[in-house]
Amino acid sequence: QVQLVESGGGLVQAGGSLRLSCMASRSIRHLDVMGWYRQAPGEERELVATIQGFTTTNYADSVKGRFTISKDLAKRTVYLQMNSLKPEDTAVYYCHYRDDKIYWGQGTQVTVSS
Repeated sequence: QVQLVESGGGLVQAGGSLRLSCMASRSIRHLDVMGWYRQAPGEERELVATIQGFTTTNYADSVKGRFTISKDLAKRTVYLQMNSLKPEDTAVYYCHYRDDKIYWGQGTQVTVSS
């Protein structure tokens, strides 16, 4: 079992930045997939970004060029640096980890005011 704990959400003005962190309760394997999804009110959960290894990344078109995913295996942590935030980025952001199973964090709220 793996518990995922997110932090770093909050309220920010449009154009601002936030960095989300997600720490796993045990060591994570280098090639396992970690990532971030988000869910806005009334919407389905959607992929934001994933990382596998150190260089295999995948981003939603809506965040390319603005968000950067990275990880620190020693700290068992994956990060999401979010720049040039827009009101449409407002959502609950969920950390995601996949090995033989799929795990989700509890979510952290990101609110971007116009």
